[in-house]
Amino acid sequence: ATFVGQNEEQAAAAQFLMTAFGLALFMMFVILVTQFNSFYNAALILSAVILSTTGVVLGLYITGQPFGIIMTGVGVISLAGIVVNNNIVLIDTFETLKQRGLSIHETLLLTGAQRLRPVLLTTVTTILGLLPMVIGLNIDFVSRVTTFGAPSGQWWQAMASAIVYGLAFATILTLVVTPCAIKLQYDLRRKRYAVDNKAIQQNDVFFKKGRKDQEHQPGIQPAE
Repeated sequence: ATFVGQNEEQAAAAQFLMTAFGLALFMMFVILVTQFNSFYNAALILSAVILSTTGVVLGLYITGQPFGIIMTGVGVISLAGIVVNNNIVLIDTFETLKQRGLSIHETLLLTGAQRLRPVLLTTVTTILGLLPMVIGLNIDFVSRVTTFGAPSGQWWQAMASAIVYGLAFATILTLVVTPCAIKLQYDLRRKRYAVDNKAIQQNDVFFKKGRKDQEHQPGIQPAE
């Protein structure tokens, strides 16, 4: 009966965390759409949040750590705020620099150059701050004793590990994948406009050719 009760509590906790994570994503999506006035940018930022969970799973798998439902889930939700912040700053800088009239490629390069140091500083300081919990370091300031793997430290180790692994993976997404996705958006838009303009030009040629044919035929008035 004890194991059944524990399983039910874990299932309820997992359901609560999934609901909270989904609600957080929805609220962030609404705020991002309002700020950027673009569904694509909002979806791009949230995709980085979702893909950052891949880094959490990979990090836990490589290090052989268990996936704690409660504390790892709390770490994933906490990770979302950091990842969103980095991507918002990057895209907002791109939108600001785009007004200078540079090409999209030059704007993305300038954006990456300007935001590289702030993003890396955020990542490095966060990882260094959580590193003692990740390695299970416990410092007793009263007795001046340093231990590893204490029970109190193991409770927070899953949350800290989730944030560290996910943030390291999300930093690559922010600095590499996000600019590439922005470039892809403008390339697809340019190709679509090129196809539309080509179709319009072809229609104009056919229309002018039809008018000339009508003018050379006697008794037929050209269409106005």
